[in-house]
Amino acid sequence: MASGFFAILDDIASLMDDVAVTSKVAARKTAGILGDDLAVNAEKATGFLSSRELPVLWAITKGSLLNKVIIVPIALLLNVFFPVAIKYILIFGGFYLAYEGAEKIVEFFFHKSKSGQEVVAEADESEDRAAEKSKVKSAVTTDFILSVEIVIIALGSVLDKSLSIQIITVCIVALLATVGVYGIVALIVRMDDAGYSLIRRSKNKGFLAKLGNALVRSLPYIIKLLAVVGTIALLLVSGGIFVHNIDYLHHLLTEWPSIVKEFLFGLVAGVGVVALVSGFKRVFKAKH
Repeated sequence: MASGFFAILDDIASLMDDVAVTSKVAARKTAGILGDDLAVNAEKATGFLSSRELPVLWAITKGSLLNKVIIVPIALLLNVFFPVAIKYILIFGGFYLAYEGAEKIVEFFFHKSKSGQEVVAEADESEDRAAEKSKVKSAVTTDFILSVEIVIIALGSVLDKSLSIQIITVCIVALLATVGVYGIVALIVRMDDAGYSLIRRSKNKGFLAKLGNALVRSLPYIIKLLAVVGTIALLLVSGGIFVHNIDYLHHLLTEWPSIVKEFLFGLVAGVGVVALVSGFKRVFKAKH
């Protein structure tokens, strides 16, 4: 009896060792997409009233966790029963990410806001909540596409392993993706509060006060930088999906640097989808 119990413990320990190794490999392979995920979601989680930043971020985080709960079992089942579907799901998601990125560029150049402000005034609380819900929905949708990419890459790194190792590894990477990304995003959006706290505690004197002022002053620039990096990341991820899943594009412009080629394909696809969506909207408005 005792020997059987210790044999089970030994099997569990061996499984955990294997999972630790595969999780490390999967995390390394998904590092690039996780960086893009961070840039995209940090940009989407900013631009709200200070009192609403953490509630909004928590709403996006819950949506991200739900995305993973939906995606992981579906990806595992499709990999077993209908693996070719994963490729077409990725391409479809790539077009959505390209649309998101290209739409931001089009809006920047052709539809600039006169006020330049994204945050809705507190007096317009109903409009503020509507804008908040819309941005949360957009963030969760984008997270869904990026989560599909993360899960597929993680799964692809353990295809030669047993089903139990595949399941545990993909679940670990999916959980780390949400906790890690949105934990860092939370730190970024609360930089100003941390800065003000340091200033108060140091009574605006010494190194801590200088550090606090630096945090407060740098936040607006970091948010602007994240907006740019997030947009570029959307186009790079979408272009990467096209290059790795469409043979014709994979063998096109082979002499170009991969990052330039992926950005170009993402941008072209995004502009095409934006034009298509705009055309449908005009036709719909004309009919009504």
